[in-house]
Parts: sequence; structure tokens; C-alpha cells
Amino acid sequence: MQIKESHASPVPKRLKDARQAKGLSQKELGIAAGIDEFSASPRMNQYERGKHTPDFSMLKKLAKVLGVPTAYFYADDDWLASAICALNKLPEDEKKNFSATD
Repeated sequence: MQIKESHASPVPKRLKDARQAKGLSQKELGIAAGIDEFSASPRMNQYERGKHTPDFSMLKKLAKVLGVPTAYFYADDDWLASAICALNKLPEDEKKNFSATD
């Protein structure tokens, strides 16, 4: 069995998927995350195409607008991305059950 290894960042796909699920245009998302309205659409387009990668602080802002945890953007497969979002939706007391420090 061959293991397929990809060196492509998952960020562009995750960003586009989350934006579309939220029903926002690239410009709307960019503006909501604090990007100047005249560069919001081109910048988001570059992020989604993988031409540029948002830094961590910008990803945190985008995550907040999109309602997903920042870790979602770094999940390298769809199952893990879904699991991260599902765990994030749990009440705080239930999240403690998944703590790795026990």
C-alpha cells in the first residue's frame, strides 16, 4: 500500500470551504476580518488560491468570522477538519473529557 504524501497546505481549501459554507463573498469575509475594503477581495482570492498564506493572527480573525476553530485550517484531511469543528461545538464541561493531560 502506497502512502500518498502531499506537501500542499490545507489552508486554501479549508478557507474556501468555510467561507462558502458561511455564504460570504471573498470581499465580505476580508472586510469582516479587518482587511481594507479595496484589497479584501484580491487578498482573499490569493489566500484561497494558495498564492499567499495568511499569518496566524489573520487566520485567527478569519476563524472568528467564519465560526470555526483556528486549528480547522491546518487539518490535513476532511475527517480531522470535521472532528475539530465538532469538538469545538461541545459545551466546555464536555470538552474536558477529551483532555490529553489526564
